[in-house]
Amino acid sequence: MAFNNYLGAMKEVREEMSHTTIDWNRRPSLGEGLAGFWERTKFSLKLVFLEKELITFAVLQWACIGLGYYLWLQMIGWIPAAAWERASNSHGATAGDLILFVWSFFCVGIVAFPLGILSGCMGAVHFLNRQGKESTIAECLKMVLPRAWPLWIFHWIDGWWTVQRILDRLPKKNDSRSFAEKAVSELVYYAWKVATIGILPGLVTGRGLIDAGQRSIGLVRNKFKDVILLRAGYSALCWIVGIGGYAGTILFFVAFPGLVNWKASVAGQMYLIYFWVGVPLMVSVGAVMLFLRPVYVISACDIYADYVAKMDENLMLPPPPGRARAGDTAFIVAVLLCLAIWAVIYFREQLGIMRLLAQ
Repeated sequence: MAFNNYLGAMKEVREEMSHTTIDWNRRPSLGEGLAGFWERTKFSLKLVFLEKELITFAVLQWACIGLGYYLWLQMIGWIPAAAWERASNSHGATAGDLILFVWSFFCVGIVAFPLGILSGCMGAVHFLNRQGKESTIAECLKMVLPRAWPLWIFHWIDGWWTVQRILDRLPKKNDSRSFAEKAVSELVYYAWKVATIGILPGLVTGRGLIDAGQRSIGLVRNKFKDVILLRAGYSALCWIVGIGGYAGTILFFVAFPGLVNWKASVAGQMYLIYFWVGVPLMVSVGAVMLFLRPVYVISACDIYADYVAKMDENLMLPPPPGRARAGDTAFIVAVLLCLAIWAVIYFREQLGIMRLLAQ
């Protein structure tokens, strides 16, 4: 029930954002974005060195993404070579494609839970520090866990869209989309990222999901220059890391040619290829999660705090009545999802999944 409520809330937020009058084409140049991000970096690094738990949260986020990737990879290993061969020559979706799609969705979802909590804890460090309070791991969790549900749902939706955009950008055969169509997809995704920049700090400081979304729009309108410079710099650096990771993957296989037998059928080695791709991939993810992501989250929270002060409103709100133990229910649901994923792995033959993947 809570899941459906939050999905409905996110739908309302997205509809509100689609009607905003912000001119998304007013994006700064690459140099302006990088300079703006660097200015924020100096403040964020001071906080990182002052509050060491930020490093812990960043490392744990990196580890969660790595575990999520190799969890997702398990199903790749279940698909036989013949199915890969048929898929490469097919233009339609199969039952196996649908199963892999659903598996991917829930793998993103289970990773989104700790990512949401850990990202919230990063924001909590900033807000506690701003109020002159001690920001221990326990205090951050105490502040964030009552908001576990909206943090989870938001990061699940945002994470799923991010994964889809990353995959969509990779070179592929038979890509009939025009440059204009690709540009529109990128612009919509960029607008979503900019428009939702205030949701995380809003949730951490006690706002509901709809309220946080509306305040995020207000934040963008009132602090557009600060927001757009931060997002432009962060996006540019993520692109640079992504391109470097793509090139690094090629160089990795060139440096270690024995990892995969490229002379044999690629279809029979898909699991092996994806397994080793994870090495340079996790290096790239580490660069983002350990260095860029903390700066982005802290800076977004700093901009949000300035916006709330400008509006002469209370920055921190207590958890709503009856929501103090929301983190417990979210944790229970996350555990149940983990058990369901384990059951799929363990009983995949009995559930008929292996038969469907072989079709």
